[in-house]
Amino acid sequence: MAEIRSTDHGLCRRFIQNPTPHVRALEAACHALATELRPGYEKDNQKVKVGLSGPVGAAPLTPRELNSAALRQLICVEGVATKVSSIKPKIVQSVHYCPETQEHLRRDYVDATDPHLGLHRLDTNGREAPDKVINITSSVYPTKDKDGNSLETEFGLSTFKDHQTITLQEMPEKAPMGQLPRSVELILDHDLVDRIKPGDRVQVVGIFRALASSANGQASSSSVFPTVVLANNVQVLGYEGKQLAYTKEDVRAIKDLSQRQDILDVLGRSFASSILGHEIIKKALVLQQLSGVEKNLENGTHLRGDINIMMVGDPSTAKSQLLRSAMSVAPLAISTTGKGSSGVGLTAAVTSDKETREKRLEAGAMVLADRGLVCVDEFDKMGENDRVAIHEAMEQQTVTIAKAGLHASLNARCSVLAAANPVYGQYNRKKRMQENIGLPDSLLSRFDLLFVVLDDPNSEVDRKIAEHVIRGHQYRSAEGKTGHDSDEDSDDESVDEQNEDKKFSIWQRSHHANYTLTEANDSDDENSLSDVDPDASNLLKHDFLRKYLHFSKTRMAPTLTDAAREEIASRYAEMRSRQDERTLPITARSLETVIRLATAHAKARLSKTVEAVPDVVIAMDIISFALYHEKVSSVKPNKTNAQGNNKENTNEPTPETGDQLPLKRPKLDQIPLKNRISQQLKQNQGLSIDELCPDVSDRKQVDDVVAELSESGRLLVDENRNAFWAE
Repeated sequence: MAEIRSTDHGLCRRFIQNPTPHVRALEAACHALATELRPGYEKDNQKVKVGLSGPVGAAPLTPRELNSAALRQLICVEGVATKVSSIKPKIVQSVHYCPETQEHLRRDYVDATDPHLGLHRLDTNGREAPDKVINITSSVYPTKDKDGNSLETEFGLSTFKDHQTITLQEMPEKAPMGQLPRSVELILDHDLVDRIKPGDRVQVVGIFRALASSANGQASSSSVFPTVVLANNVQVLGYEGKQLAYTKEDVRAIKDLSQRQDILDVLGRSFASSILGHEIIKKALVLQQLSGVEKNLENGTHLRGDINIMMVGDPSTAKSQLLRSAMSVAPLAISTTGKGSSGVGLTAAVTSDKETREKRLEAGAMVLADRGLVCVDEFDKMGENDRVAIHEAMEQQTVTIAKAGLHASLNARCSVLAAANPVYGQYNRKKRMQENIGLPDSLLSRFDLLFVVLDDPNSEVDRKIAEHVIRGHQYRSAEGKTGHDSDEDSDDESVDEQNEDKKFSIWQRSHHANYTLTEANDSDDENSLSDVDPDASNLLKHDFLRKYLHFSKTRMAPTLTDAAREEIASRYAEMRSRQDERTLPITARSLETVIRLATAHAKARLSKTVEAVPDVVIAMDIISFALYHEKVSSVKPNKTNAQGNNKENTNEPTPETGDQLPLKRPKLDQIPLKNRISQQLKQNQGLSIDELCPDVSDRKQVDDVVAELSESGRLLVDENRNAFWAE
């Protein structure tokens, strides 16, 4: 269609508005050319079929956008195939033999789905007869000729064509919030059949047509007609159908950012920035988005590369919000709840067509999310029989159906992110983890990481959360949206407009980073890093974060080095020796978990190999936190020394170690003074340091606060000791 549009725009417009005669003329021209190039082509009684591709309109339509204005026109529609019927032979021309006259009688059949319906008939020379129109014919076989002689049907001489119907549903990510996805029926004939299986994302070019309610072409009792799409060409999009558009600046920025030693920290704090804390869980979710490398061995063994994560903990600990943030980052994500989904709804179901009464295979959520992410909230509310149905989909990544005489195997290569509440409502620390979760070990072992999120009363942490939530309500973006996750900064809008053409920026200022930086950054590593890196507290823009994760996941396939193999083997043996009744069972799946997490971190670095340091070390740190949550304080110093990066506080509301509390108290005393200085500089830019807080007698304390704010990049000081607020 693009070539036709570039050659003759008027022809393209007529082609779209009245496609049926143009397609028939194009097929006739191609058939004449094929006969000329290959003599004897007509002897095979084959007809050339022409498939149209390319953009029909400005963008592909969805089933929701198909209305009466598109009837009888050429359209391009995208969606997910949910129901696929079996292939049936459809009669095109029947041959009947009369024993009395010893003659053969031929009869053509035309129904409402025939693409040539309504066109003029062709004579023997291939020209249109103006007085003859192709109409719908009866589908009943003739039993007698015009003289009343009986006829016998010659099925061997009759002509049939393959026929298949498919239900195309709106893509989940394109359906409006709170509305059911709409669908449209596709009619596939000839060689287009058997190209689509349930769960495939397809782009179909065809003719949108309304069908008559009765066989004679007249509406029987209603003026409402069902609509179908007569497919002309089918293209399976699959996972790559929703590609992100990369510019040269994006690729250059992705490669530059991958050289940072703290790349996982940057991705972690940019992921779900509206949620305070949970740094290790955020890093694990980032690695889940990157996933490992899928392997299909020669003997048929399939080793999954997707990472499954489960979060169990007290209410109001942002578990559901983390699920929503993961859905906003993933290119393909489907959300469901434990109570609102059944086992067949997650995997696949066999349904009966109410019209033809034949059995159909209908894809579930995990099949529709092939190569994507499935988020299951309230996982503990799911029934026992429904949870058993996803065992195969989580490990083998296939869904096998053997029901009602149908046996099929569908792909369900997706990651699972689940959130659940403990059995007793609140997590009981006196009981084992398995008793709190209430799920069988066979299901828990299929989750690579299981995080226990606790809500410990802590005045220091509570004050941080309160300040963070208040800041989320304080700032408002240019679109009128409140919160931390907005890519637009209302107070920096004029600056962004000035620098739009000067510099390509991937960073956005974090409204809450200033607060957490002054309180959480109590290590010398972070202070030294903020001196040389101006973006030490900034976040990646949401669109760039999605591009970085998608680029790293699809372009890289790291392999293990010898050092990484030795490190993984030794760490796995160490985990097995540390196993006790307080932890989850350490199985061979845990070994594959280490490999997947290390491979995902190597993808984040855009590395072709998985190294022992830092890939395996960081992977083991995350696994250690998930397994030995109570011992996080003893693991924390080792993690900081092993990685050497700007590690933030260990995410969960856990008690700090005793040697860190004295370091925090001086900073807590300086917070009111910092707030006063920031308010004065925001109201009056260019104040002298001597004019700041004149009621404070200890001027050295003021100088120390100004120096600390200057080191963090929040204010600037010139040679005349005049301070300027940088934000």
